[in-house]
Amino acid sequence: MQKRLQYKHLIFREFYYAGSLSCAELSSRIGKSIPLTTQMINNLIKEGVVEENGLAPSNGGRRPALYSVKPDAMYVVAVAMDQMLTRIAVVDFHNKPVGAIVQQELLLANNPGALTQLKNAIEQAIKKSKIPKKKVLGVGIGMPGFIDAAQGINYSFFPNESSITAFLGSALEIPVYIDNDSSIIALAEHRFGAAAGARNAMVVNLGWGVGLGLILNNQLYRGESGFAGEFSHIPFFNNNKICSCGKRGCLETETSLKVIIEKAEQGLKRKGSTSFLKKNFRTGAIEKDWQAIVKAAQSGDEYVIRLLTAAGYDIGRGVAVLIHLFNPELVLLSGRGAQAGRIWQAPVLQAVNEHCILRLAENTAVKVSQMGGRAELIGAAALVLENLVRARNKEHKKTLI
Repeated sequence: MQKRLQYKHLIFREFYYAGSLSCAELSSRIGKSIPLTTQMINNLIKEGVVEENGLAPSNGGRRPALYSVKPDAMYVVAVAMDQMLTRIAVVDFHNKPVGAIVQQELLLANNPGALTQLKNAIEQAIKKSKIPKKKVLGVGIGMPGFIDAAQGINYSFFPNESSITAFLGSALEIPVYIDNDSSIIALAEHRFGAAAGARNAMVVNLGWGVGLGLILNNQLYRGESGFAGEFSHIPFFNNNKICSCGKRGCLETETSLKVIIEKAEQGLKRKGSTSFLKKNFRTGAIEKDWQAIVKAAQSGDEYVIRLLTAAGYDIGRGVAVLIHLFNPELVLLSGRGAQAGRIWQAPVLQAVNEHCILRLAENTAVKVSQMGGRAELIGAAALVLENLVRARNKEHKKTLI
């Protein structure tokens, strides 16, 4: 029974990532025999979870049948959090949201009620979706901070909470998994985005900080304690500016989206620069302000483009360090900041070309993600499928001891 459930979750994960698979393809991906795989598929068809959806292209012989999980057979709750804003989506098995994505301000810093607020918001999102809880596989949450994903602890924002996953899982009566936001953005890009197929990739999360997700040898790398990728807090500047980490001169003090918004406001007031941005564009709602920056950039606003170019060059200096250390085949600029598009690419490449050894630089592609702000939600959904398999593997090992 335990093995059957383990195989079932393996099959769910592979269908989730691939969409449609033949029996032979699925057998190869899960490492089980074709007879066993066929039996499992037939059982899932009887349960109404899997369906046949056409034939694979012919390789000269009989075309094999393709199978996939029915989109409405099961759902996942994806939660993307930053220091100030939380987005929640109930998504089907094809990553399509059921209804509108819930978005609300939820401060993480110095907010003892944040977890209760998060729990209430997730409950409301599920209720609004009208999806029965029994069809929800789990809740995946991406959040900033130093996170022990295995224990469900966020040392940065909830240091006194023994386990966020235990608290929320018990309150919601659904399995809950958390991970660092930059790590799950890298997971999304590696499975569904521009980093798919890359064995070694650096995924830079352009956000209120500057995060980093590491794909090494085709695996998401978290480091010994799970804290790898704190790109934002590398000391780069002698600007004496205090970073959110408490140190001075970190990369994010000149390059985060929050800083870009602040510079835009200051420049407009100080110089009266010509821009699509109004002098009073700061609304107090940071997401709205960032979207104003994006809109101006996409309209060719010279002032805003200069701000993004300057930040991009400094990020590129940091990327040059990463290339020297890891020799990746791809550096992908992702996260909320990627909404500004290809404007980032040229200054990052310029800095890489100036500061990298040529042999390293010429073997590394620099791209901008097409996922943009959706990456964290997609990664949060993928986190659930990854952990269902991981959890079953752990339980299976315990039964053998």
